[in-house]
Amino acid sequence: MSTRRRSIQYSLLHNDDDYNDNGNDIGGEHESGFDYYSPKGCDKIPWKSIALALFLLFLGSILLFLSFFIFTGHMGGERSQAYGLLTLGILTFLPGFYETRIAYYAYRGANGYHFASIPDY
Repeated sequence: MSTRRRSIQYSLLHNDDDYNDNGNDIGGEHESGFDYYSPKGCDKIPWKSIALALFLLFLGSILLFLSFFIFTGHMGGERSQAYGLLTLGILTFLPGFYETRIAYYAYRGANGYHFASIPDY
């Protein structure tokens, strides 16, 4: 049984990233959705957010050390308490470390890090 090849004309589909809402080609130009980022917005330092991040970092570190001391027997307590402290320590340390790292890199002026990327509380 032989198969017959069909001649099908394929056309190239446009990429949605290359067109804006009106269907006009933007051709690599910047999109208007990013206009709200301005250099003045990067200059404002969110002090409350940085203080919260540092608090979470230090509280998480303390809770992790306490769980470590209970696990190793240097401090009294049950293993269930150590697991609870370990869980709370991880849940507070990770966001504190992440936000503190962003604030540090923004302070140092690293590429891609701005104070505007830290949520302001």
